[in-house]
Amino acid sequence: MSTYTPPVKDASFVLDQLVGLDQLCETLQLDEVNTELATVIIEEAGKLASDVLAPLNRVGDEKGATVADGQVQETAGFADAYQQFVENGWATLTGPEAFGGQNLPNVIGTAVNELWHSSNMSFALCPMLSQGAVEALIAHGSDELKAHYLPPLISGEWTGTMNLTEPNAGSDLAAVAAKATPAGDHYKINGQKIFITWGDHQMTSNIVHLVLARLPDAPAGVKGISLFIVPKYLLDDQGQPAELNDVSCISLEHKMGIHGSPTCVMSFGDNDGAIGYLVGEENKGLSYMFTMMNHARQAVGLQGLSISERAYQQALEYSQERTQGSRKDGSKIAIIDHPDVRRMLMAMKAGNEAMRALAYRAAADIDHAHQGDQAAHARVDLYTPIVKGWMTELAQELTSLNIQVLGGMGFIEETGAAQHYRDARILPIYEGTTGIQAFDLIGRKTVYDKGAALKALHADINNTLTQLSASDSPQLALLHSKLKTALTHATAAGEWILENSASTPHTLGNVSFDNLMMMGYLTGGWLLAQSALLASQLTTQDNPYGDAFLQGKIATACFYAEYFLPRVSQHADTVLTGLSSTFALTTEQMQGA
Repeated sequence: MSTYTPPVKDASFVLDQLVGLDQLCETLQLDEVNTELATVIIEEAGKLASDVLAPLNRVGDEKGATVADGQVQETAGFADAYQQFVENGWATLTGPEAFGGQNLPNVIGTAVNELWHSSNMSFALCPMLSQGAVEALIAHGSDELKAHYLPPLISGEWTGTMNLTEPNAGSDLAAVAAKATPAGDHYKINGQKIFITWGDHQMTSNIVHLVLARLPDAPAGVKGISLFIVPKYLLDDQGQPAELNDVSCISLEHKMGIHGSPTCVMSFGDNDGAIGYLVGEENKGLSYMFTMMNHARQAVGLQGLSISERAYQQALEYSQERTQGSRKDGSKIAIIDHPDVRRMLMAMKAGNEAMRALAYRAAADIDHAHQGDQAAHARVDLYTPIVKGWMTELAQELTSLNIQVLGGMGFIEETGAAQHYRDARILPIYEGTTGIQAFDLIGRKTVYDKGAALKALHADINNTLTQLSASDSPQLALLHSKLKTALTHATAAGEWILENSASTPHTLGNVSFDNLMMMGYLTGGWLLAQSALLASQLTTQDNPYGDAFLQGKIATACFYAEYFLPRVSQHADTVLTGLSSTFALTTEQMQGA
């Protein structure tokens, strides 16, 4: 079992240097918020993460939630931890002041959320979904719904869920069959939803379900879906939870990982019909739900970083304790001094720092977009599938490397390495699979706007290349060379996509995954190169990080450039083939006929 130490210094560096948090807060007119305050917030959050949540991570894995009589009992210890989470004000961090929030920038919330997910991803899924529900209600709820539901959701007094998937409606939400029947000032909801994370528990006095359902006269397909609030407990005249609604959890899924997070099969309306309230306008529920979904997609990408950071810390700790071989003087050699082990550790460290840079920059662009910055809005659209898709795929590799560093001990459940790997495996699946993210990136985010957002990103990378070329540092020269080669290949692949997008029915789908991974490795390398530039400028000045940290940032960026950036060219080469052989075999031939 490994301990968890929040990466405060790197988080602070990224917020200060790469994000430019002080300037962002000036733009947001948050006069009292700055990097210094953000660092204090992260340090304080780290105490709860390390001391309270991290020890419960293994407990949740071994003794997950249970269900009886339609009520879910969460893992022992989670309720007390959640109470501390709420009492310390962590749920309110980024909520609007009008409803009891602290109104801090989204990017600070992202930095803090990293700690929750690293220390205990099963636990952190609960407040993550509540944050998504808050976003959806702020954007689309009526004043009455906001007044009733936002304050307790933002305070953490209540939690929220997202109810999309049904037994016959997964990624294809056009097949949603849950029904909503008008009944005066409310609706009666009937249907079943599956894979509902934290769909029930006893940690709060109410749970607010956001549910997709169809009205009787709704158009077919996705244009006929509406969004409803369906509370676990109906509210009395004082707005307090009172009568139990016709909502229940009929079973829990038995999962590969995240055992501490109850994944529920929810039934609405087994008796008289669950009472629900329309959010926004009829038949616009899918677009409303995507407000919550897009928040969740960046949050899940952050989980990829979080679980990889936890895995890296375990591998690093073990590699310094485990010895193998002896020197001539008889002293034992820690495996951290073995070249291949060092390669794996550096891959984990470099991958984590690239993901942190991307996650924070994407979160900061959301803050800028909320201020009406159209360029930031376009960049958020481009970043979101990369954050969700690339970061969760990379997490599969990095959590697997942790097991490899631990060797046979990594394969033993008691060490906890396998849990990190198992927990990470859901990330490329939920909130839109990697394939969905890849097609979104190549289609709506690249071809649809004729490559405008992509070309703007390439221009920014070129600006960084110009700055790198002005340095006489051998390390920055290496970064320039590797990043320039990667950009050249990525540009060629992007041009090919735009030129050939309509050539065959499967062209975009064939190469979408490789395009996604190419863009992830490219963006990560660019942001680490920027970090190295900034670190090189700080080494000659007074800085709060220390020269050893800054030199480490530069060296880590160089490793990434040597180890990960060549993958850009590899994926680009695959894109340029069009992968026309994907459908070369008939279904019968696929079966060996």
